Amino acid sequence: MSAMKFEDFEGAYEALAMAIDAAGPEREALFLTRLVLLLGHELGDVTGFRKAIKTALEDLA
Repeated sequence: MSAMKFEDFEGAYEALAMAIDAAGPEREALFLTRLVLLLGHELGDVTGFRKAIKTALEDLA
């Protein structure tokens, strides 16, 4: 698996922000959950998926 190039992050962030806005506040959590599960399926690596979840939880407080 290869990581996304750093220069692609801005475009990815913009696409994600626009999709969250399109989903609306009341469906944001549902959209993000579906997106994460689809990306996890594409990743095809449950260990990597769990690691990403753990990393995403860090420093949220």
